[in-house]
Amino acid sequence: MTLGVANMPPIFLANSSFPTVNGTNRSVPQVWPTGSLEETVQNLVKTWEMELSHKTKVTDFKTIDQEKFCISVNGGPKFSATETLQVGSYNALLATSSFQGDNAIYQSSKETFESSHDIFRTVFPGGFAWEVQAVYSPPPVVVMKYRHWGVMEGAYKGHAPTGEVVDSVGIVVAKVDENLKILELEVYYDTAAFLGGLTKGPKSEGYTSYQKGVEGCPYLNHGRLQ
Repeated sequence: MTLGVANMPPIFLANSSFPTVNGTNRSVPQVWPTGSLEETVQNLVKTWEMELSHKTKVTDFKTIDQEKFCISVNGGPKFSATETLQVGSYNALLATSSFQGDNAIYQSSKETFESSHDIFRTVFPGGFAWEVQAVYSPPPVVVMKYRHWGVMEGAYKGHAPTGEVVDSVGIVVAKVDENLKILELEVYYDTAAFLGGLTKGPKSEGYTSYQKGVEGCPYLNHGRLQ
């Protein structure tokens, strides 16, 4: 099986921009050789994330097996494709397992798709990038190390922006079929450490509003696709 970009699902690839401040990258993005396994995997996951944020129907997704797909974080509950679309990528990725317990900093059960995107669009107005840092095994079970990061230029739940890079580094186990459609994503990372980076700034009632606007990932400046 060829793993080049030509074999990617026939949908636009995810936007390749990275978080910026005044037009300048604040961290160097990982660039993989064209056609490499790393580039293919990175494009696949980024395209899935874009579909999740910008499409309204699971039947329009091109990156997943629409019936079999599920995602879980740190051994927590598994979300089907429909459930993931309903709650949004942020709520799915910040859902806590019974082992971890509830996190007072961000309670995904109390946020909607729209509110979660309002929050993180405000926190990371320059973008919130996702990139592959290493791939440890090939399909059909792809194990990868990833980084998700952005510059905190907006307030988070009353906490002032710090202007610092906030990131999470973790492991994803992605099961795919022979057509590179995603069957399952198991994500493992320290949610508390990521959220802790958002609460370093002093707290004030002046930092409690969020930017309203079109739904979608902060690094893509348009609405959900129909």
